[in-house]
Amino acid sequence: MKSLSYFCGIAALILALTAATVVLSSPAKGKNQKAAKAVSATQTKSGMIVPPFLSPGDKIAIITPSYATTDAKIKKALEIVRSWGYEPVLGPNVGKRFAKEYAGTVEERLSDIRWALKSPDIKAILCQRGGYGALHFVGMISPEEFREHPKWLIGYSDITTLLSMECCAGVLSIHGPMGNYMAFYDGKDTATLMLRDLLGGKIPSYTLPAHRDNICGKATGRLVGGNICTMAPVAGTDVDFTAEGDLILFIEEVEEGYHNIDRQLNILLKHGIIDRVKGVILGDFTDCKADLDYRSAEALVASYFKGKGIPVCCGFPAGHGDWNWPLIIGADVTLTVNPEGSTLSFKL
Repeated sequence: MKSLSYFCGIAALILALTAATVVLSSPAKGKNQKAAKAVSATQTKSGMIVPPFLSPGDKIAIITPSYATTDAKIKKALEIVRSWGYEPVLGPNVGKRFAKEYAGTVEERLSDIRWALKSPDIKAILCQRGGYGALHFVGMISPEEFREHPKWLIGYSDITTLLSMECCAGVLSIHGPMGNYMAFYDGKDTATLMLRDLLGGKIPSYTLPAHRDNICGKATGRLVGGNICTMAPVAGTDVDFTAEGDLILFIEEVEEGYHNIDRQLNILLKHGIIDRVKGVILGDFTDCKADLDYRSAEALVASYFKGKGIPVCCGFPAGHGDWNWPLIIGADVTLTVNPEGSTLSFKL
């Protein structure tokens, strides 16, 4: 039976998210930008490619680059994408299994990624679930394959690796709901609807309530990150998107002990990544074990940035929890944290 403190915590989270707000807007027109539904890619001021936003009838590929899932969840994801007015297209190898958990062999899963990237009529790629397996593709997909037909790649968790690979190729990606997540909530949750709007060209800006572990400040930089235990292993490789520039670092985790989160932070520290961070956004740390004496996982991460004048926003609703608001990885963002709360805005 759940304890009273558990239900009190859930109630507090619901109240906090009720206080959070989201504003949607279309990208402003500028020298390097066209209307939101332009048929060709544009660029940010920092040179990142903005894939074309989608129009009704466009095709969205659904692939399983990591672990396998069930036919029922895939069917539900297809229905949800279709309800948005888009045409979902399954990868040729979706539904296969290998070694019990993988959604096919490395070659089969890689083939589906390449198929989706190379197909000019595919306008976005929705990963069905994470798990493990995306690390297999490091060094197997060239930057040119991501750039040839730029398109939105969507996922989180293990898909953090693929998001980083796309961004290293100079193309923006989306940390957001995957097919299994959408199926669980029947496509009616706030995060899934936000993703639908984002793919249609409505850029979010977020306002969040105060959090006890926040650190006040303001910073501008390039948004990077995702699942820290997936992100840290590629530090220093050719697909490390944190390799240069001013960074706004987003971190989330699930079912890891605090000691392992601390280990991953030390990996980032040893690679000089922490030194380039100008702002921090902390998402969900779902079911993480408090095996070190910190009052929260957020407090552990924030300890790496105290005294540096770096804003830290805690409690951002993204990751493996009940909310997974979409974040545009690779985008230029401004993070402001003050005693009243936090704001995050994107500039495309």
